[in-house]
Amino acid sequence: MRGPEQQEPAYVIHRRPWRETSLMVDVFTLNRGRMTVIARGANSAKSPLKAQLQPFQPLMLDWTGRGDLKTLTNVEVRSGPSLHRTASLYSGLYLNELLQRVMPAVDPHPTLFAAYIDALAELAETTDVEPVLRRFERAFAAALGFDFAWDLVTDTGRTVEPGQPYCYDPEQGIVASPGPGTRLQNLSGDVLLALASGDLESDSSRRTAKRVMRVLTDYLLQGRPLHSRSLFSHLRGERHES
Repeated sequence: MRGPEQQEPAYVIHRRPWRETSLMVDVFTLNRGRMTVIARGANSAKSPLKAQLQPFQPLMLDWTGRGDLKTLTNVEVRSGPSLHRTASLYSGLYLNELLQRVMPAVDPHPTLFAAYIDALAELAETTDVEPVLRRFERAFAAALGFDFAWDLVTDTGRTVEPGQPYCYDPEQGIVASPGPGTRLQNLSGDVLLALASGDLESDSSRRTAKRVMRVLTDYLLQGRPLHSRSLFSHLRGERHES
């Protein structure tokens, strides 16, 4: 096992109390992937660590330890975007839950780390979070080996044709004929081609992308719940009432 680590870029994705005055912190790091560190004394009133170890905050971490559970020895806070809007905050929590619940431990994915940074920057600036979430979900799925092309029909090896219906299988991607793993059917070829060209603006593209990515993330979660989804449901209810 590797020993002490210094100046590792990281983000907090989850934390919880540990023993009397410490925190157990799940972090997403550039070179080590998802891992857990112990911040000793961080849950005490006098420690600055509790305020530093916040989600969405760019950090540089030092830790020590040769087992699976590392001990945090230093935290440097770097400047970064702030998620002030409610929808952006909930979206960031959703990204963190995906990482925390699905990503294997100590499995580095530098490309996904970069996609996470980009997503946080976009969420801080936009009021339209859906395209940001769809792009991150694609990067997340690709990191786990479940990438697919919107315009490639995997069971025939052909490209999607306009005017034709297609299906979606999490393990295969877009398919022409339904099979045991098929989760969605009657996907419009025209919409799939629009998505392949990068369209996440039209209502039809947004609906299809959301349906497909919901099926894929549910498949990757394997029954594990995402509490952030209930936050989105509550937010939609508030907007409906207003």
